[in-house]
Amino acid sequence: MDGRGGDVGCVEAEWECDGRGTPRESRAPAEREPAAGAAGDSERSDVRLVSEQFSQSPQKLSFYSWYGSARLFHFRVPPDTVLLRWLLQVSRGGGPACTDVEITVYFRYGAPPVINPLDTSFPANTSVQPSFLIKMLQSNASVNISHPAPGDWFVAAHLPPSSQKIEVKGFVPTCAYIFQPDMLVLRAVEVFILEPDVPLPQTLLSHPSYLKIFIPENTRELRLELQGCATNGSLGCPVRLTVGSATLPRNFQKVLTCVSPSWACHLLLPSPPWDRWLQVTARSLAGPHVSVAFRAVAALTACRPWTLNSQHLLPSGTNQSCNASAGLLPPSPGSRGPGRSSRLGSGPFCLMSYPVLREDMDVVSVRFRPVDRVSMLVQSAVPSVLRLHLNTGMDSGGSLTVSLQANQTAVTNNTLVVVCVNAASPFLSFNTSLNCTTAFFQGYPLSLSASSRQADLVIPYPETDNWYLSLQLVCPESPEECEQTSVLVETALYLVPCLNDCGPYGQCLLLRRHSYLYAGCSCKAGWRGWSCTDNSTAQTVAQQRVATLLLTLSNLMFLAPIGISVHRLLLVEASVYAYTMFFSTFYHACDQPGEAVLCILSYDTLQYCDFLGSGVSIWVTVLCMARLKAALKHVLFLLGTLVFAMSLQLDRRGAWNMMGPCLFAFVVMVTMWVYRCGHRRQCYPTSWQRWGFFLLPGISMAAVAVAIYTSMMTSDNYYYTHSIWHMLLAGSAAFLLPPREEHTEPWACSQKLTCRYQICKSHREELYAVT
Repeated sequence: MDGRGGDVGCVEAEWECDGRGTPRESRAPAEREPAAGAAGDSERSDVRLVSEQFSQSPQKLSFYSWYGSARLFHFRVPPDTVLLRWLLQVSRGGGPACTDVEITVYFRYGAPPVINPLDTSFPANTSVQPSFLIKMLQSNASVNISHPAPGDWFVAAHLPPSSQKIEVKGFVPTCAYIFQPDMLVLRAVEVFILEPDVPLPQTLLSHPSYLKIFIPENTRELRLELQGCATNGSLGCPVRLTVGSATLPRNFQKVLTCVSPSWACHLLLPSPPWDRWLQVTARSLAGPHVSVAFRAVAALTACRPWTLNSQHLLPSGTNQSCNASAGLLPPSPGSRGPGRSSRLGSGPFCLMSYPVLREDMDVVSVRFRPVDRVSMLVQSAVPSVLRLHLNTGMDSGGSLTVSLQANQTAVTNNTLVVVCVNAASPFLSFNTSLNCTTAFFQGYPLSLSASSRQADLVIPYPETDNWYLSLQLVCPESPEECEQTSVLVETALYLVPCLNDCGPYGQCLLLRRHSYLYAGCSCKAGWRGWSCTDNSTAQTVAQQRVATLLLTLSNLMFLAPIGISVHRLLLVEASVYAYTMFFSTFYHACDQPGEAVLCILSYDTLQYCDFLGSGVSIWVTVLCMARLKAALKHVLFLLGTLVFAMSLQLDRRGAWNMMGPCLFAFVVMVTMWVYRCGHRRQCYPTSWQRWGFFLLPGISMAAVAVAIYTSMMTSDNYYYTHSIWHMLLAGSAAFLLPPREEHTEPWACSQKLTCRYQICKSHREELYAVT
């Protein structure tokens, strides 16, 4: 998407928009619907549709460094929506120095998008789908999705990855990039209800027909069929059916195109989503003024689950305890239950359902376990199914972890436990396929065998839905061997905010967007990745210790100005330097991201004291060079310290909060020096040795320190450059401190507190001294 803006048409979730604003195909579907522009214009002119608009407050985008850098937007798409249009608006602020940058926008249904702009590795056994994204500059753009799934939709946006340079606030222009998505929907108010086994007559002209059918729980298969098709009274069936709703990043909508009337036009959908409405859109392919009539028929095939309750879970007697597992086996697949009154209530047992206990432990932290059991029985007759309730709307912000372990003696070389993890409906067709694909969801396959008795799966940000864990025993080489075999499988099912709590080199942080909570890992010590497991740029323990020693021991350079201050009877200045050295040392010992960490106080307290000591050190050094009267000098020392304390509380990292008082002290010093120059009619200080051996080296060191601090520090060289900053700051103070007054003995104070602020014997100001 270029800087000129424009609209981007993305009708199906199968399309992805590239940086030029053109759709880019991410997979090769068999058939597609008409283009977004034509379909959108036709639908907007349909009187059976109403439009609604939703908006959220804009957010300031950040350069990407971890998941918390992305700005998340949460929308809810109403039911019966036939067209969803995202309007993306970007505005820039900060002045002419700010340029256009590329903005990446992600879309996902059901959960926040899983993004990886830094191309880092994910933890082992983590399944990640490719993200649906577009890239845009400062412009307005739009993305269209026809027949979107109702429910939660998420939009995330961020700027390019952040640079390694450490920028000082106030020295670089502040550029603000404001992003705001608006959601426009077209919702159908006339939707026909398609009842099972009841033909529904329909007539198509220029506008499509919208239907929906409710899929009850335990539905095994859905069959949609068009009967009696006629075009203007003659045989013909130019109709296209779109079944299901579009989801991102992947879309599994089914498209059925009927053309010839000589064969039955039908569509079979195994394991459709349970306990929800399924959208069906019928569109004529015969032209705008041709009438197409047909009858739509939906047939549901259901099977009864064998639900285990507490009486099935307990043996009937002590003598039968060794055969307790036999009581868990359901009747044979061909048996039927008594008292059936409808087709949905009849049929063979299709699954063995285990009741699952959901235990909420904390925010985005849930444990699932079979009721009263540690293991679940898996056999070859029917799949064993566990249902995980992740449909509260607050469960999609964590990671779903599945860990399975089979009994060591039960799994032989010829047996295999096949596992599928699916959302919306379980996978039940283990006898015909092992790809874990249901009607509208590609599941996650796992397997347990004699060589691999444990299987693990991690799903970051699972979709808001009921998730199903299906297990079945198969024997590829000898199917008859599985008939008398069963396997106990231990399950560990958790929803956690962060996998392994982000490990030793990460911190799990809970993020919030309005009332929606989600978690992310903030990594340290060079570790990267979704769970801080990517060590491609990680620091070794030796490097961490070297960095800690550099940043802490470099503060020992302050011993030089401390000793010089005491030698010249500048006791207040010596106290400030000692304060700065102490807190800078322990702040950097606590600030380290790895294992070499020592915190004697809270991190925030140490950081505040370090910043305060650095500013006050510069303040007292400059004022000491001004050679003011003792009373005035100490008053300014105290007032400056109070001003620093206030400004750092307002904005600790603001450069001008520290530079402002220091510039004021510099002005005071220059004013006093100019006054002395005019009064004596010669340059001050008068000695060229003072200029050549003290002032010029001290000023040069201070200038280099400021240059390093403001423009040369990066994340990679921070340990070296900041250590050099410590040494240059302390060294410049040692050079710039003024010499002691004449006739004053070093290291001694013969007059003790005789009058007010007088501490030492001579307090004559150099301004009035005759040299």
